[in-house]
Parts: sequence; C-alpha cells; structure tokens
Amino acid sequence: MKSTFPEIFQTMAVAPVDDYPSQLLETLLNLAPPQLPNPMVVVLTPGIYNSAYYEHSFLAQQMGVELVEGRDLVVADGYLQMRTTKGLQRVDVVYRRIDDNFLDPLAFNPDSMLGVPGLMKVYKQGRVALANAPGTGVADDKVVYAYVPDMIRYYLGEEPILSNVPTYLCWREEDRKYVLENLESLVVKAANEAGGYGMLIGTKSTATERAEFAQKIIAQPRNYIAQPTLSLSRVPTLIDDKVEGRHVDLRPYILHRGDEIYVHPGGLTRVALKKGSLVVNSSQGGGSKDTWVLNKG
Repeated sequence: MKSTFPEIFQTMAVAPVDDYPSQLLETLLNLAPPQLPNPMVVVLTPGIYNSAYYEHSFLAQQMGVELVEGRDLVVADGYLQMRTTKGLQRVDVVYRRIDDNFLDPLAFNPDSMLGVPGLMKVYKQGRVALANAPGTGVADDKVVYAYVPDMIRYYLGEEPILSNVPTYLCWREEDRKYVLENLESLVVKAANEAGGYGMLIGTKSTATERAEFAQKIIAQPRNYIAQPTLSLSRVPTLIDDKVEGRHVDLRPYILHRGDEIYVHPGGLTRVALKKGSLVVNSSQGGGSKDTWVLNKG
C-alpha cells in the first residue's frame, strides 16, 4: 500500500510501524545476562507447516537473527547451542513460537519432535532466556477473563477503564445454571483450547450441538466459560472478485521490558473469511489486515 498509494499515508498521517522488529529485538536483548557483550538471539519456530510460519521468518529476517527449528538446537556443555556450518554456537535468548508442552520432551510431552531435549534444565540454571517464559500461557486460560477487573484493582489500585465482557464460570453453580439455560444465546469456550477450537456459538448452533455441549459442561464444569455473543465489527473484504463484509477483531502488539511498556502504534486485524463466521483465527481459515493508527493533527 505504501508503494502503490504513498499519498494516502502522507495525507492521513499514518503512524509508522517499521520499527517493531527493532523494538522486539531490544526487548529480547534485554533478557540476556548483562555481562554478555553480543548475545545470540534466535526465533524458534515449529516449522514450515505452521500457519504463522511466514510471521516467524519475517520477524527473524527483520531482526537480523537466526530462524531455527528444534532440530537446529542442542544442549551441549551445559548451554543451549545452535548447529552451524562452523560448529556449535551458544544461544542466549530464544524467542519461542512453540507451546510449552512441546518445548522439551524431557520435561513435558515426551513425544514432541519440535522442542529441544534438556532445554528446561538449562533454562532453570539461568543459562538461556526464553520469551515468553514458560507458564505465561496461564493468561490464555479463558477462566482468567472473569478476574481481569479484580486483578487491575489489586495490582494497580485502579478501576478498569474498559468494561470487561461478562464472563460466566461454569464451575460456579449459579453461573453454570444460567449457562445451561441460555446456551442458544451464549458463546461457550473450553478454557484450555485456543485457535477458535472447542467453542459453541449458541446463535449458530443446533439443538443437538447444544445438548452435546451441555453434557460436556456438566462433566467438566471447570473447563468451560461462557460469554454473551458479541456483535463483532465488520469491514469490507475482497472475496474472490467482489467486496463483502466480514467480521474482524484486533490483535495489538505490546512489549514489556523492565519497567518500560511499549505499545505498538498499529496492529493486526484478524478477519473471519468465512461468510457469517465469528472465528477469525488463521488456523481455521482466517485472514488478516493491517491496522493503521493515525497521528493526531
């Protein structure tokens, strides 16, 4: 768009996003031990068959660091090292794009072919930094949604600026009763699923699907939350040879290093390319659009 319609960017004062890779690299370097003069940073990807592989390779290229898979790394002499044509080279910081469970077959899933045997032992010894740290995925547990306002009050001593989406925790008897009685109007999500899987969108479900989900909730109430069906924004989207409306949501990019928090002036608008769908995840056929932030004039 910048090369085809440069005048749009100049006229609308679109905030530049070119520095995100350098901001990310600075954040990763901040994790390395201070005594290291030239820390080695790598991006760890599951490989070419991952739906976000292009993003992994693009970021590695823009940061000027190596893009590696688990098979490119090995624990040797007490450190994480990368195989190169000149022999092993120590790795100090890993920007991982692999789930916790697949990081190290010796510590987690023994069948994982994506991770590095012994990685967690080196990590616990403080000899390599991982971003994000193992365990931070707890924030992806959808049960956490319900506690966000309380966390803001507890940790910041402030009231939330934005209202939280009402979240019903199915392990609570009162919430579970409400959810089971109103499945046709709610979105039910499995707490430990991601990528739009394990969901029931009540407004688009059949009686059979609702009955099946009711049994799942009764059997494992801790594993399910429910929320009202939100009216997601829609944007014009080029579908084949015509423009149609598609539902979208926004993924912002935020980096945290020490006491500094960097909020990227832009983001990724995820698009549900299937007509009428509310599931925007790329793993289920979703697409993406750039998000522009306009500088105040």
